[in-house]
Amino acid sequence: MDSNTLVRLKEFGLSEKEATVYLSLLELGSAPATELSEKSGVNRSSTYVVLDALQKHGLVSVSYDTSIKTYVAAPPERLLQLAEESAKKYTEIVGSLRNILPELKSVYRGTGPKPKVQFFEGKEGLISAYEDTLTSSEKIRAYASIENMHKAIPGYFPDYYQRRAANGITIQSIHPDTEESRERVKHNEEEAREALLVPKDTYNFSPEVNIYDNKIVFMSLVEKFALIIESVELADVMKKIFDLSWEEAKRLDKKYL
Repeated sequence: MDSNTLVRLKEFGLSEKEATVYLSLLELGSAPATELSEKSGVNRSSTYVVLDALQKHGLVSVSYDTSIKTYVAAPPERLLQLAEESAKKYTEIVGSLRNILPELKSVYRGTGPKPKVQFFEGKEGLISAYEDTLTSSEKIRAYASIENMHKAIPGYFPDYYQRRAANGITIQSIHPDTEESRERVKHNEEEAREALLVPKDTYNFSPEVNIYDNKIVFMSLVEKFALIIESVELADVMKKIFDLSWEEAKRLDKKYL
């Protein structure tokens, strides 16, 4: 018995005993279980179990032409036919899985935290975003236009600044150099703020960005909407980008060092 043939039959999915008995039966053509057991070297009780499995595979049939139950091997072409049927079946399964893959991916949580996105609209939406910053467990890093903040939500910020400071939440912020920004930085100590001003003509901006914990908050103070993205990876890189910006802002804002 060629050992390579035995290996290939096992790759097809037969057990070693199944492959051995099938090869022995191919050589005999047909045989009762007792004779097949002697030929294959598989004990008789195991031979019956193996023959039953081979029948289910469609590789063995039973003949009752004589008074002794005789087993007949299916021709070797049956193996190829079964392999082709199996390949076709799994090709169809692969196609079906491709069709449902988008749905499966949409519900897949993975092993790590799943990013979360919240969208807020209008003045009340902006307030909700600012209120979320008061949950920070670390300093807030921010790019902010004081002028646009106060214009977007009149009367809100005096109380907000006090509550943030009272909660022990400090902030590092970069602002375009305007009259309102200069007035605000006069209150840095009481409002737990470390601020830098950058030239308005070069670095003017109206939106606000806050980065804290695992969150990034983008606020359009003109169009009045806010987006909170909760992502460990994105928050980490945004903090690093801010820290780089802070170093450059210090160079630009020597007046307030």
